[in-house]
Amino acid sequence: MKWAAVFVVLSLSPLMSACAVMGGLLPDRAQSVAEGQIEPIHAAAVGQGQAVFWVSSNGCTRKNDLNVVVRRSGDASIITLRRIRQDLCADIQPEGVEMRWSFEELGLKPGSRVTVENPYQLRPTA
Repeated sequence: MKWAAVFVVLSLSPLMSACAVMGGLLPDRAQSVAEGQIEPIHAAAVGQGQAVFWVSSNGCTRKNDLNVVVRRSGDASIITLRRIRQDLCADIQPEGVEMRWSFEELGLKPGSRVTVENPYQLRPTA
């Protein structure tokens, strides 16, 4: 039984070191994929060289509270918003707040095909 455990550890060691090496080769944006929580959005619009999102806010959400992850997929890009700082204020914005990024900020070329990965969240009803 002990030999089986040693065999498994020795078999996986090269794979684990490959992960560490590959992690160092990934671009910064790809490495930040795990940073923050995926942010449910109220709405999104992509066009005219920009990506616009409406996100929940308790009154203090700012652009730098969100991490925008852009991944390439074939001839398109996938955008995912991740929240890296909680909004602990008490002034709830039922419509959410608008956050806007230019394609240039996102490292995208003008006219790029883009999809949004975030789940949609309905506005709270009164």
